[in-house]
Amino acid sequence: MTFRTDRIAMNSWTGTRTALVACCGVLLAGCAGTPLRGTGDLGLVVERAAGRVQLVSTTERAALGRIAGLGDLSHASVVYSRDGRYAFVFGRDGGLTKVDLLTQRIARRVVQAGNSVGGAISQDGKLVAVANYVPGGVKVFSADTLELLADIPATYGEGRRAKVVGLEDAPGNRFVFSLFEAGEIWLADLREPRQPKIDRFRDIGREPYDALVTPDGRYYLAGLFGEDGLALLDLWYPERGVRRVLTGYGKGEQKLPVYKMPHLEGWAIAGRFAFVPAIGRHEVLVVDTETWREAGRIAVAGQPVFVMARPDGRQVWVNFALPVNDVVQVIDTESRRIVRSLRPGRAVLHMEFTPRGEAVWISARDDHRIVVYNTANFERVAEIAAESPSGIFFTARAARTGL
Repeated sequence: MTFRTDRIAMNSWTGTRTALVACCGVLLAGCAGTPLRGTGDLGLVVERAAGRVQLVSTTERAALGRIAGLGDLSHASVVYSRDGRYAFVFGRDGGLTKVDLLTQRIARRVVQAGNSVGGAISQDGKLVAVANYVPGGVKVFSADTLELLADIPATYGEGRRAKVVGLEDAPGNRFVFSLFEAGEIWLADLREPRQPKIDRFRDIGREPYDALVTPDGRYYLAGLFGEDGLALLDLWYPERGVRRVLTGYGKGEQKLPVYKMPHLEGWAIAGRFAFVPAIGRHEVLVVDTETWREAGRIAVAGQPVFVMARPDGRQVWVNFALPVNDVVQVIDTESRRIVRSLRPGRAVLHMEFTPRGEAVWISARDDHRIVVYNTANFERVAEIAAESPSGIFFTARAARTGL
């Protein structure tokens, strides 16, 4: 009897050991295919002409791989899942692509419109919204499966549809966006994704072209292309409506031709002051965010496109439209003076700071490279080859509102 019990115990252990060995083999095989690593220091560089993205590491300052098959990326942007593993890439051809950074593969892809210009991910990370030019409107998808949950046509007037611009996430699982031709801002509550509730704000100004949500999630500001100024919506008190700020900042001056539309998303806030690109002018406007009044102007080398603050707010980096799109200038936010002018390469399209701001990555499209600068001493610390690079998007964006 004892012998039989021992044999049963031994057989049981043998079976358990075999199962453990098999399990370990599966785990090791999985690790060999997909190395275990965090995603907090990763990012994507858009290679716009090739329809692909390049996976990069800010720690190694190097490229790790490429993911192709993403369609037309001539005006692409990226947002991230809450865990930083998945990127959602918005293509100009209406493509919405979910990319797995760890496997370096496309997880899912849908072509949801004819022409799209960006998107956002909800506060809880469960919804992805896409802004569309053609047909004008917003579509909302499940971040998990890319199942379509809501279709919001941007209709105005007698059944016309406007281009949607400036789509941003807002607290409370809301999205806020602007209608270019209509001159409206819409606030969409998606707490019940299949039954969105829309608040419409009309007559907010002529031709809103881009927008942002302040880092604290309180204010939505839309830049106006058809007139000087910004449209401001307080997301804490939307019932108060939209008010104009910085109206007539160029009054009495002749505008220059606009060679490239400035971008407000990723704008610079340093302390209580915001630094904003002026349309058709060689200036950066300084705005007091407590009063939303102009607090100064800084003359710069050309028409600013991106005006971006280092994470600590001490510096603002500015790039420009033609004919000086090979220049980047650095503004000291305390003195409001330009402290350095750099030439990273031809056709600088985008800049992105590392999460703590010790370096900035800059795309030089026509030189087919990314240039990395030390932000303390302005030295070049790395160059990475990339085919016609444009947007640079690090996973640190996953934890930030309005990006």
